[in-house]
Amino acid sequence: MRLLRGIMGIWLGLVALSVFGQADYQALRKNMVDTQLKARDISNLATLKAMGKVPRHLFVPEKMRIYAYSDGPLSIGEGQTISQPYIVAYMTQALKLRPGSRVLEIGTGSGYQAAVLAEIVDSVYTIEIVEKLGLKAKKLLKSLDYDNITVRIGDGYHGWKEKAPFDAIIVTAGAEQIPEPLIDQLKDGGRMIIPVGPHRGVRQLVLVQKKGEKVKKKNLMAVRFVPFTRKKE
Repeated sequence: MRLLRGIMGIWLGLVALSVFGQADYQALRKNMVDTQLKARDISNLATLKAMGKVPRHLFVPEKMRIYAYSDGPLSIGEGQTISQPYIVAYMTQALKLRPGSRVLEIGTGSGYQAAVLAEIVDSVYTIEIVEKLGLKAKKLLKSLDYDNITVRIGDGYHGWKEKAPFDAIIVTAGAEQIPEPLIDQLKDGGRMIIPVGPHRGVRQLVLVQKKGEKVKKKNLMAVRFVPFTRKKE
């Protein structure tokens, strides 16, 4: 079924190109929301609205734009990927964000997930360890007037202590274990979502909920993510 949806997304892109001479990205985006998100279990209105608004095609290499709204991840260079639209929406929905939320993202990548978050909350702080990607994302996000997103180049393991505590933390790279500094920087009542598991293996998408001194963890689904990268000492 996933393969079929992916093929349909590519086919729709080719149709748009042949009919209009260029992709009708708005129509492709609506189709993505209808067939990949609403048709599954994405029901949060703020998440659906954000996914329907952010121009995903601008966050992928130009030669890949025809595939931007297909049902799968895409390479963005430097050994990194932009996650499948469904996974972006699923992780966003799981955080139960509110307009006033302060969110930390570990793994800026293309900047797409940060843009989706910024459509919902007041402030997004995002960290990218690959300087080339981080600077590119920062430039793109600025050009799209996302003035509520702050990008930092660095090792995300230690979070962003100066801006803590956070209502929500989202980690878009697979870690072998949950970094303790991120748990510490989560606000009481806050939620974190992070892929956890063996290096280069299938990981579990874990929802972390903090309540006082207690930390509750729940496995949500099996996923594959690029590895959580650390700065070499």
